[in-house]
Amino acid sequence: MDHEFSMDDLFQLVEAANDFTTYPGVQSDDSARDFLNRFPLPLIINALQTQYDVPGLENTLVACLEGLFKTKLGASLIPQYMSFVQVGLQADSQPVRSLACKTVTCLIENPGSDCKTLARLITDFNIYPLLIDCLINGNEQVAAAAMEAMKMLAGFPEGMEIIFPSAKGVDSDLGAISSRCSSLGRVRIMALVVKLFSVSRSAASTIYSLNLLKLLEAEIKNANDTLVTLSVLELLYELAEIEHGTEFLSKTSILQLLCSIISDNSAESILRSRAMMITGRLLSKEIIYSFIDESCAKTVISSIDGKLQSLETSARDECETALEAFGQIGSTFEGARLLLSGSQPPARHVTCAAFDRQGPQGHGRQLAALHALGNISGETRSENIILNAEAEENLRRMVYEAASKSSKLTPSGLFLSVLHQDSEIRLAAYRMISGLVARSWCLMEICSKQEIINIVTDPSTETKKIGMEARYNCCKAIHKSLMMSSRVSSDSAFAGIATKLQEAVEKGPYLIKKQVEAQPVVMTAERF
Repeated sequence: MDHEFSMDDLFQLVEAANDFTTYPGVQSDDSARDFLNRFPLPLIINALQTQYDVPGLENTLVACLEGLFKTKLGASLIPQYMSFVQVGLQADSQPVRSLACKTVTCLIENPGSDCKTLARLITDFNIYPLLIDCLINGNEQVAAAAMEAMKMLAGFPEGMEIIFPSAKGVDSDLGAISSRCSSLGRVRIMALVVKLFSVSRSAASTIYSLNLLKLLEAEIKNANDTLVTLSVLELLYELAEIEHGTEFLSKTSILQLLCSIISDNSAESILRSRAMMITGRLLSKEIIYSFIDESCAKTVISSIDGKLQSLETSARDECETALEAFGQIGSTFEGARLLLSGSQPPARHVTCAAFDRQGPQGHGRQLAALHALGNISGETRSENIILNAEAEENLRRMVYEAASKSSKLTPSGLFLSVLHQDSEIRLAAYRMISGLVARSWCLMEICSKQEIINIVTDPSTETKKIGMEARYNCCKAIHKSLMMSSRVSSDSAFAGIATKLQEAVEKGPYLIKKQVEAQPVVMTAERF
């Protein structure tokens, strides 16, 4: 149906659309109905498609339609205007293409939609291939909107069948589509794979069975374009965070490829750093050790260990990343055990850096190492804090060796030293002590320094909430460990420390200022 516009009509439409769009709140069905009664949907669509020479018309109408389709009323009207969506997905205008992609999302999100009806509409109007084209050839906003629409489509079985049809053909095979794309197009297809992977375990299983994870492997092996490789590593980082990602990634060669990047001295430093972060994230999940054998985990740890040995002191960022990766790995029981195993435990880098104060330039390195040591010693583990005999002995030995090589001479001196540093270092030190104090040797070291007890029991030590809570958790950990020790009942000095810790625990983490009562002020009279 054609609609003729006078310029007055157009200006009224643009003004009303702008008011509707800029309304400070969520638009209701009533407000959408009122607007559509004044300006029917065919009229708005026609004004958008005709491209009248009116300033701001396209952007205003696009924003208005986006708001309308987000209402339940507007979403219910979308099936009647699928031809508009189809044309919009092929428009030259990027805002219009983005609108069309978002309209598909609104269609699927509509609570009143029937899955089979949705699938039929999307198939009949050839929507999915057009979304793929928007993903590959659209600008950043269009690609993001298309990806979100396809993620929504994968949320129900009929939609999954559209994306991954049983009768696989070239037109719908993401692997085949990727092979015909530019580097940017390939990265976007891989980003879509990751997005779909996150939808459900069922979707992840389908993606794995179709070998679509090999798209990422192939790009890492190629390594001709640093930016593309970095983009793929960012996607792997996302995959590693997905709940079911660990299981499927462990079945691929991705861990081996990451080790190759970490060990490659000719690779860009940023690539090695990202590879270490991904391996750290993967090995920070206890479940992965049921999918990979110990030798594989040791290979990953060894690659990071080797890099820490060869890194120059000037490579601060990469060194910090490696220490952080060890910290993530050490947060699990198995990871901590492996880091503390052998005659030259990989965790030796952590204990050395944790107590090595190198001024402002070494601040980040020391901070990362202290947090890592906290994880390895069990601060983040609710159970299985104590490791096997070999790991525990290596941990004790490395802390005492670090002390003997310093001016402090004892672990208690080292602990006090870091507690005297800035607030960030103190926060990490509290976490480290909270983990280590579960060991009797560390408990004795802590109790031998009254100043350490004074710091962790004094609520005025910290001024920020996160610091207060870390200090309090450290105080509780020392108290818990001390109460489990037989020394409390046999030694009056330890009983006194236990009492002081108990009082501090009862006070809570936050400094409560005592109420100061008003006091009369007596002054001599002023005289002229």
